[in-house]
Amino acid sequence: MLISLVGLPGSGKTTVGRQLSRRLSVPFFDSDHVIEQRLGCSIREYFDREGEVSFRDLEAAVIEELTLGEPCVLSTGGGAVLRAANRTCLRERSHVVYLRSSPEEVFRRLRHDRNRPLLQVADPLQRLRDLFVQRDPLYRETAHYVIETGRPSVSSLVNMIMMQLELAGIVKDVLASGQDTKRT
Repeated sequence: MLISLVGLPGSGKTTVGRQLSRRLSVPFFDSDHVIEQRLGCSIREYFDREGEVSFRDLEAAVIEELTLGEPCVLSTGGGAVLRAANRTCLRERSHVVYLRSSPEEVFRRLRHDRNRPLLQVADPLQRLRDLFVQRDPLYRETAHYVIETGRPSVSSLVNMIMMQLELAGIVKDVLASGQDTKRT
């Protein structure tokens, strides 16, 4: 069982993914963190030095590798869906959950974050709106499930995902209390 999370930067993929992996008793991987570990520097530094195309090549290789590995929860970078090969890989090898957040909601969460290279612009809210227009159709194309993030707590989002997975027959015995689940 491989569960992949897609969505805009700041939609909660890493935070939700960590809790979801605990609920499912499987490892958690954040593709951006795996990339940074391999590079020995931040994505922002690499982006500045090597450019987006080089970063996207590396990202594609990491997604390819992680989707062939052990059962896990995988949080992808916000732009992972830009490449058709990544969309296909994620959709065919995992159960993809799109954490759908409005640009305004993401801006509220990220307005003070200086570590996201694509948001280091004069008008980050407009940049998020542009990213949403470009990427929302790609996230939807990739996803098996769409979860509107809005303002629910992380545990509520995890419960919503678990209910979708249970309805799909991917996991059994989902307990709203957050207790352990039995995997299939």
